[in-house]
Amino acid sequence: MDRGKLIIFSAPSGSGKTTIVKYLLSKNLNLAFSISATSRAPRKNEENGKDYFFLNHNTFQEKIANNEFLEWEEVYKGTCYGTLKSEVEKLRSEGKNVIFDVDVVGGINIKEQYKDEALAIFIQPPSIEELEKRLKKRGTDSIEVIDKRVAKAEKELKYASRFDYIIINDNLESACSETEKRVAQFITNKNKGTDNV
Repeated sequence: MDRGKLIIFSAPSGSGKTTIVKYLLSKNLNLAFSISATSRAPRKNEENGKDYFFLNHNTFQEKIANNEFLEWEEVYKGTCYGTLKSEVEKLRSEGKNVIFDVDVVGGINIKEQYKDEALAIFIQPPSIEELEKRLKKRGTDSIEVIDKRVAKAEKELKYASRFDYIIINDNLESACSETEKRVAQFITNKNKGTDNV
């Protein structure tokens, strides 16, 4: 059985990345979602092991010390997110293509480790103003948190050129179909993997 490939999605918060990832998971692409670990508390309706692996701060730090993360980052002060190596390898060994919804820095780190076995896609909002509007409309965060996310987005946009593709999400339907086309091409192109002979 072929080992699965990796498809990485990164974007500023509110770009529509999670919606696009959910759309891809509904397609027949043999995808399995890589569930991130986080040290933050669950939001309402979030489930452990489904949305995230919710770890307390000490457990998260232990896993960092034991080198159990493929990548991790303190995204906001006191709040860490990371990708557990064991989860990714389990899915790949089952022949699944692993899809990641990760922070920009995390996305770059995974791409650097897996090279041609990974496809890195950056979902870009049409503008910072539009991004701010979407975050406010979502209604899940306070104004302070939104301001923090917008400031972070401005920094994250500077990393876009380090990804394989940039998809501008000004129309969700066309962003979804363009992404699906890119991912399908990558998965079916068997010769693109870096098999060490």
